[in-house]
Amino acid sequence: MAQRRVNAKWALGTLALALALPVVAQETPESLLPPGFGDAPQAPQPRQPAGPAPGAPAPGAPAPGTPSAPSSTPSVVPPSFAVTEEAGDNAAEAMSEEDIAAEKAKYDLPENAHRSLDRIGPLTPERRGMAPNAFGSQSGQFLATLMKQTRAPITSRWASILLRRALLSATDTPRDINGADWVAERAWLLLRMGEADSARLLVQSVDSDQFTPRLYAIAMQTYLATADPAGMCPLSAGALRFSKEPAWEMTRAICPALSGDQGSASGALNQAQRRGQVRGIDYKLAEKVVGTGFNARRSVKIEWDAVDGLTAWRFGLATALNVPIPDDLYGTVGPHVRAWEARAPALSAARRLPGAEVAARLGVFSSQALVGFYSQLGADGDAPDKAADRIEALRNAYAGSSADDRLQAMRTVWQDEARPDFVGLIATARAAAALPVSDLPARDASNLVAAMFTAGYDRSAAQWARLAGQVDGDGAGDLWALLAVGAPSPVVEISSGRVSAFAKNAEAHKAQMLIAALAGLSRLDPQNSASLAQDNGFSLGTASRWSRAIDAAAGRGEKASVALLAAVGMQTADWNRLPAFHLYHIVAALHRVGLDPEARMIAAEAMTRV
Repeated sequence: MAQRRVNAKWALGTLALALALPVVAQETPESLLPPGFGDAPQAPQPRQPAGPAPGAPAPGAPAPGTPSAPSSTPSVVPPSFAVTEEAGDNAAEAMSEEDIAAEKAKYDLPENAHRSLDRIGPLTPERRGMAPNAFGSQSGQFLATLMKQTRAPITSRWASILLRRALLSATDTPRDINGADWVAERAWLLLRMGEADSARLLVQSVDSDQFTPRLYAIAMQTYLATADPAGMCPLSAGALRFSKEPAWEMTRAICPALSGDQGSASGALNQAQRRGQVRGIDYKLAEKVVGTGFNARRSVKIEWDAVDGLTAWRFGLATALNVPIPDDLYGTVGPHVRAWEARAPALSAARRLPGAEVAARLGVFSSQALVGFYSQLGADGDAPDKAADRIEALRNAYAGSSADDRLQAMRTVWQDEARPDFVGLIATARAAAALPVSDLPARDASNLVAAMFTAGYDRSAAQWARLAGQVDGDGAGDLWALLAVGAPSPVVEISSGRVSAFAKNAEAHKAQMLIAALAGLSRLDPQNSASLAQDNGFSLGTASRWSRAIDAAAGRGEKASVALLAAVGMQTADWNRLPAFHLYHIVAALHRVGLDPEARMIAAEAMTRV
């Protein structure tokens, strides 16, 4: 009997560890930047203002509280599993203020043990975060509305990296919003950006007895996005006081199973089935979680044949259980869900491969993290043939016996030298930065510089300026344009004539984006910028409510507000659909508030991806 109890404890501990692994997957946010990025250039270069740099609705819920907000993916959420602000509000309204206060008093921590809601976030200025007043005196309701209605993921990888930093910074809670609700809106936007681990960091920064209905709703989405159903258990009792959402109701079965109380778990599961609270695949997944508990006698087979959409519930439980999700179901949701998959610790590297490449493209994975992932995939020995070829080429790109061998390997990773694969550029960023400057064809040099800029190796890229003044032919214009906008200080000739010459040989939209970026960085004087813009079919003076808002935020020096509004101005999946005047206002605002490194990297990304 004693041995059985020991075995029981061991089994439960193993199960709890397996399902709770995401909790410890990332205790602090990863820095996506190379050492020295954003630091002032060394003399004799002129000093630049510097600062450290760092949708589709989530499956399972439309943007809470914004049912009419535009969406880039179809709604795939069964009504019974929708997480809405209205549902949370209605549950709260059913209780009087006195009832709510009495209920919360049962779970309140001593006052001296509470974490303040006045300033929440894991990043401080000492840890590359923004200043506490980075949102200025903006209305919290206004900022929350912007966050709710922003369709994510956004166009630019670098703009996403910057926004992630702003949302994770320990900023002052605005005056007209509850601190827990303020965390909820930031976490909800991070989830839609693909930043599930970052969202969890925010959610876990609030004491459970201070949760609001809104934060409970977003917390559920967060723990499902991180494939961590066990994470919902400490919140279950509190959430059930305010919400009758089926996912919270199902914790009555899941949580006892994970703690070894199989009788209570089975009873709650059977009751949910009788009431019809959960049906089909959603019930089967919950039943399978319960069946993994100690002494369970349930054998459940998951079949996806009749399932026409992916939800947070389905993603979270299936991924935690290591149940394969058909690829076509990922087509029913946005790419951010693939980015969630990239960090799921229960999955093998081969299973996470599609998600890892999406995560790199979105800015969730750094260049270093992507290379580390490929290394793990290669070590596991189960990489698909195409991925195995890329891994071998990457190995040679970083460790080839000569510069020529390393460059040839990078060409293989890029796939198409004229239009290199963007993930390939990200993967080779550090290898490109390590390559010595030499007399290469312009196209090779252009791709090397583009790769360096994907990871912020701006100083290494600037060393290729000498070659930019010597080469011509294919790629020469792209090399010059990249250095014109991306180098820490002007290292190539920037004049109206040089810009006009580039515009004659470039696609119209790319020429417009170059002019917009140079004007925003103040590398062209206003008169020449306006004239060049007019000659190329657009106006830098075009104004809108959005442009006036981001210009005003920049005028007040609000870095976080500018980062958020920059994302608002980049709500398209295609760089070719981003108006040039949007890029101008974004780059100019970032440059004005001292985020010049990020402004330059966004501009260089435009030159790479248009």
